[in-house]
Amino acid sequence: MLSRIHSVGVRGVEGYPVLVELDMANGLPGYTTVGLPDSAVRESRERVTSAVRNSGYKFPPRKITVNLAPAQARKEGTHFDLPIALAVLSASGQLSSEGWPARWCFVGELALDGTLRPVRGVLAMAALAKEKGFEAIVVPAENAAEARAIGLKTLACSSLRQVAGLLAGGPGVEPAAEAFVENAPDYGVDFSDVKGQGLAKRALEIAAAGGHNILLIGPPGVGKSMLARRLVTILPPLTHGESVEVTRVHSVGAMRWTGGLILRRPFRAPHHTASTVSLIGGGPAGRPGEASLAHGGVLFLDELAEFGRQSLEALRQPLEDFKVSVARARESVEFPARFQLVAATNPCACGWRGHKTRECVCTPPGVAKYIARLSGPLLDRIDLQVEMAPLDFSEWSGKDLGGQEPSAKIAARVSAARARQAARLKSFDFAVNAYIPARDLKAHCALDEGGLALLETIAARLSLSARSLDRLLRVSRTIADLSGDAAVRANHLTEAVQFRSLDRSRTQV
Repeated sequence: MLSRIHSVGVRGVEGYPVLVELDMANGLPGYTTVGLPDSAVRESRERVTSAVRNSGYKFPPRKITVNLAPAQARKEGTHFDLPIALAVLSASGQLSSEGWPARWCFVGELALDGTLRPVRGVLAMAALAKEKGFEAIVVPAENAAEARAIGLKTLACSSLRQVAGLLAGGPGVEPAAEAFVENAPDYGVDFSDVKGQGLAKRALEIAAAGGHNILLIGPPGVGKSMLARRLVTILPPLTHGESVEVTRVHSVGAMRWTGGLILRRPFRAPHHTASTVSLIGGGPAGRPGEASLAHGGVLFLDELAEFGRQSLEALRQPLEDFKVSVARARESVEFPARFQLVAATNPCACGWRGHKTRECVCTPPGVAKYIARLSGPLLDRIDLQVEMAPLDFSEWSGKDLGGQEPSAKIAARVSAARARQAARLKSFDFAVNAYIPARDLKAHCALDEGGLALLETIAARLSLSARSLDRLLRVSRTIADLSGDAAVRANHLTEAVQFRSLDRSRTQV
């Protein structure tokens, strides 16, 4: 007999339909899986066989052929266990196939005792099932909140036996409506914890308001990491659409993602020994890397100059195109990677250059060599570069409390600036100043004659590239939005120039 069950595969962060076909014929008992299965899919034979028997059913001693269509697409993962097991039961007459196979979609990994285990990428699978018009998707109980978040009827089951009973007319289990609300936006840190560093705080506020990338430079202990970890606390909350996008990436990339929609912006901080694949994504399994897991949030690279040159250069594409393209032998996949880069680095190898009391032991060529680890094209993609100095004792001891604003107060100004940007850019696909294409800069960042003359002087003195000039204009536009000005003025330009620290230092060498 022949049985067909609908399931879903995942390529990148997108789902695609998979039809599980099972043919049961006379002959020597055997079990063959075709349709470009990976090792996890081929091993489903043992899991399905044991799960069927331990669930109280008989596994037929027949010649069984399982085909996963379309055959030209490589099938990966363990989530085909459940549809294969249902196909066995349906083809052997132990489960009626009337009606439900054409209307429902099934995903889930089987334990040897028939228990359903959670799988990766259920949000992408549910989105595809909804797009293709399926009435419902049947998933493991631990994946139910995630699948329900997409708006498709979700039937959660804990075992093969329960799924079979559901299909025979028994009750299904639907997750509670509030079950998908998880990961509430409470970061446990606040800007009020940070003492001093007014210039760096101002730079982070500008970065948050305009979606700009930022580099913090300073000796050890000045608060670079502390400030970077608080950027997410002043960013606007994720919209529903952004939450779905972020959750989809994490659902595919996490080892065991069983939560619902992610409601707070991601903050990823990979170690400086991270490989190129771990940063960008790919590898044998084609998983998203840190750049994609930071989609919609912040990617923090501490000790930037200590990262491998190849890893840093690989970030140039996502910083420009907001996506990562991974080419593999059989196919290429894309992962979204629209993140804010926050980087921190010491000013030299010993770390003490510019310190008030500690002496730097690095030679001028050594300092230049250390900073040269950061290529010009990479620095060109970082809008704000801020040098930080150690705190005075009065600032550290709390006697001087000026500028210790809470995150909520800064976030209010950031939200107001973003609202002005949204109103101005509502007819475009981009919503923050950092993403304004070069061709639209004149329309949104127009300068009067005095402003153009000042910009020309700045460009000549700092030897700025065309990309750097574009980014200077975008930062100036954000500063104007924070101050509520409709036009970009000379004072906005001069403040923006303060945050091109490395450009200024190169001209002074």
